[in-house]
Amino acid sequence: MEVLKSLFRTQSLRDLYQQEAQLVRCLNATDLTLLGIGAIVGAGIFVLTGIAAATAAGPGVILSYALAGLACTFCALAYAELASSIGGCGSAYGYAFVGLGELVAWIVGWMLLLEYCVASATVAIGWSGYVNNALAAMGVALPEALTNNLFEGGLVNLPAMAIIFFISLLLAMGARESVKVNRMIVIIKLTVIILFIIMAGAYFRPDENWRPFLPFGSIGVINGAALIFFAYIGFDAVSTAAEETLRPERNLPIGIIASLAICTLLYMLVAGVLTGAVNYSELNVSSPISYALLKLGYHWGSFIVAIGAIAGLTSTILVMQFGLSRVVLAMSRDGLFPAKLAELHPKTKAPTLIILSTGTLIALAAGFAPIHTVAQLTNIGTLTAFISVCVAVMVLRYKQPDLPRPFKTPYSPFIPVLGIILCLFLMFNLRVITWWGFLIWTVAGLIFYFSYSRKRSVLAP
Repeated sequence: MEVLKSLFRTQSLRDLYQQEAQLVRCLNATDLTLLGIGAIVGAGIFVLTGIAAATAAGPGVILSYALAGLACTFCALAYAELASSIGGCGSAYGYAFVGLGELVAWIVGWMLLLEYCVASATVAIGWSGYVNNALAAMGVALPEALTNNLFEGGLVNLPAMAIIFFISLLLAMGARESVKVNRMIVIIKLTVIILFIIMAGAYFRPDENWRPFLPFGSIGVINGAALIFFAYIGFDAVSTAAEETLRPERNLPIGIIASLAICTLLYMLVAGVLTGAVNYSELNVSSPISYALLKLGYHWGSFIVAIGAIAGLTSTILVMQFGLSRVVLAMSRDGLFPAKLAELHPKTKAPTLIILSTGTLIALAAGFAPIHTVAQLTNIGTLTAFISVCVAVMVLRYKQPDLPRPFKTPYSPFIPVLGIILCLFLMFNLRVITWWGFLIWTVAGLIFYFSYSRKRSVLAP
């Protein structure tokens, strides 16, 4: 009985606040909103929109984005409550530790590691493809041996590794510098997206290209939502910046909700204009936005889109690696990973050892591993974390009713329950092989926990 009880020991808020490292508070609501946009707007718009339209939902991909965005909205409201009342840089991991216990927190943290690592490596590979296409247009394309891994007929994906190392060095300079770079990149990619909407919008022909609107039926909309859910995972990273945020009780909810709302609107606009200007059946290509502009006669448009895509994917990698480093920092403070990792650089106040070590692992995966085969694991890991946050909101409302809550999830427990139901619904629409991968990753995590983390936890007797 004691052993079982120890698995669900919870962390007090006092212990959480005492463990907080001296991270520099420098981020306002605008910084957090741009951080969220930087993470969310990337592969979803520049790659997944066309694939989801052609293979799953047709023009109904607009509804797929709305459905995925709705599921995320319920979860984002739960995130906003816990971020403002609990804080900490561990995001869903930290909220689970306070509300649901150590074992659940470990599983959630383990899933967040999967989410951030696989997402960063996958996006880096996409970034490599866009950069090489741009170089090819200038007549200086890299050989396949340096842009494909061994499983793809090459040796190593060198550009993918290079961008991961570059982002790691940037993050090691501190949050303030990283956010400045993210701000510039987000402005560039939003400008490119607006230009696409204006240019393709001139050829918007819904009477031709939106018939039928749901060629794969309502199930296609659901399958499309499960596929493009990957595009929405970035707002989780906003909550990992809690300890670097000025007035976190106010700015965190604004950053989380505003970034999700803006990105959902952008996704739906781009999906609508894209499928209205070009028939959905032609969009199963790696660069649907660029393809659409070329088809519509904007030959210079592919260059503009390449700039936007490279910028978009760069900021996504930056925020993903930022979030990963903060989650590992929180888990290291709690003793679940070696405490040495939690040391901050005396000058930059950044978790440099975590940033460089995780960056090296991600770079190796992006350069040498067939990472595309496990990319959908990002979705199932993220959905698991979202469900835990919704559950934690309800549990803490019951266990700690007097906890100060600067932001409250409206209509609780109705909203959190809806978040759980929609997340489970999307999970059960993922492929069977994804569930097998999820099971293997979970078992590996439990082995690590029981052999190492449980005995070294700060809550261990």
